[in-house]
Amino acid sequence: MEGKDHEVTEGKDHKKKSKILGVELKNYLLSLVPHIESSNIKYSTSKDITKVDLCMENTVQYGQDAFKEFLKSEFSDENIEFWLACEDYKKTQADHLHSKAEKIYKEFVQSDATKQVNIDFHTRKDIAKKAQDPTPSSFDEAQRLVFVLMERDSYPRFLKSRFYLNLLSKVECNNLK
Repeated sequence: MEGKDHEVTEGKDHKKKSKILGVELKNYLLSLVPHIESSNIKYSTSKDITKVDLCMENTVQYGQDAFKEFLKSEFSDENIEFWLACEDYKKTQADHLHSKAEKIYKEFVQSDATKQVNIDFHTRKDIAKKAQDPTPSSFDEAQRLVFVLMERDSYPRFLKSRFYLNLLSKVECNNLK
């Protein structure tokens, strides 16, 4: 009887840690671009996390790579690549905006792009115009759409994937060290 209780307790602890890591990984991904959060979704804060449950440093260290690998396995890694390219683009000096905007447009947005992201026709058309006279915010709407797509479509599947389980193992192993 005592063995069964111990197994149930361990199972609950593992589920709790998995959920907490998922929340923290999601918060980390959101922290990379806080101004693109979806409006109607609430997230837990790190005050909900005890020091034993998770080390955020480990999530930062392993989380993005695990998510990228997962997206690669689903043939949708263009989404995170586009999102990261947009983040880099925003940091670009004004005299380099045009060349970077053109590169991002050709690689991810135009209709025959090698890594075309899934955005609607109107957004694609709007970006085509903005790429002619680019500003640091030229790709914001498309980046937001891709982020929401990853958040609502890819991320929930990631939380059920072997990539996430491997991430959990790495974090738990490092927490034991």
